[in-house]
Amino acid sequence: MTRQLSPDGALIHPDCKMTDSYLGAYTEIGAGTVLSNTRMGDYSYCARGCDIANADIGKFVNIAANVRIGPTDHPMDRASLHHFLYRSNLYWEEEAQDGVFFEARAARRVRIGHDVWIGHGAIIRPDVTIGNGAVVGAGAVVTRDVAPYTIVVGVPAEKLRRRFPKQVSRRLEALAWWDWDHERLRMALSDFRHLEVEAFVAKYEEVTLH
Repeated sequence: MTRQLSPDGALIHPDCKMTDSYLGAYTEIGAGTVLSNTRMGDYSYCARGCDIANADIGKFVNIAANVRIGPTDHPMDRASLHHFLYRSNLYWEEEAQDGVFFEARAARRVRIGHDVWIGHGAIIRPDVTIGNGAVVGAGAVVTRDVAPYTIVVGVPAEKLRRRFPKQVSRRLEALAWWDWDHERLRMALSDFRHLEVEAFVAKYEEVTLH
């Protein structure tokens, strides 16, 4: 049976856990995914088994299976790394969680632009920004910002190459097709499928001018 995505919200597969999160139109959440304190833009999706926290995810983002975004840290500057320091209520009834610690953790957000592809098993560290159109290779560990339309691979992730020349990338970002409405996307579908990127940009720049 064909999956049916909806303009009214997300298609959520079994065994997902979500807290304090927002999902846009035509989104999809793969089975077994854990999502917390995250906003996911229209048309974005993640495959099965992802763990995503404290993230702002743009539109048309493609997240493969078993990706980890925003993995949380332990307090390395204290006498102990253990979470008894901040989940103290699990160990002593009279103690409370360390709210300041959790607020600081939630503020370290990952920001992912539009039309990004994150490969299988990749890890995106907190405080990282990934630009529009970027690609993160399978198994990569991203510890610093990724420029738009750049492919990064490895541990830690390093630049492999640009997807397109700088001028083409700038024109794509200026075109901002990810903000088109659903019907306009449908009308342009054949061009998305068949035109080379420079021809596509040139055609729709011309349309925009008129």
